[in-house]
Amino acid sequence: MRDRLARIAIAAALGCASGSACAMTAADQGAQCQVIHGEKLPADSGGAKALCDAVGTAVEAHAPGQGYRVEIQVLGPSRLAASIMSKDGRKVAEQKMASSDKNLTKRSFSRFADAIVAQLSRSAGKS
Repeated sequence: MRDRLARIAIAAALGCASGSACAMTAADQGAQCQVIHGEKLPADSGGAKALCDAVGTAVEAHAPGQGYRVEIQVLGPSRLAASIMSKDGRKVAEQKMASSDKNLTKRSFSRFADAIVAQLSRSAGKS
């Protein structure tokens, strides 16, 4: 059991170090956000950290205390896709976003985060 946990911790650390950003709030260890290919985000958007911060802020505002894991793929400077999971690891939904007329911004991140929280809230109502 201890070996399995060690492997998971190592895999998580390697995932965070290999071109992605991870965030976990200290207050809620059930909150995780990972951005894959964050280097594709526009520089003025604030990057992967700003994206995860937007998700954390939206969850705190609209679903405080709800655990989650979000894996966000940056498909390009104007496209995102997220896999949303509950704190127990159950896949909740996929969420996608694309901007047809400009690159992503901090405001885009906020709208995407709100859509993620809406999916989390729907899943909590089903439980």
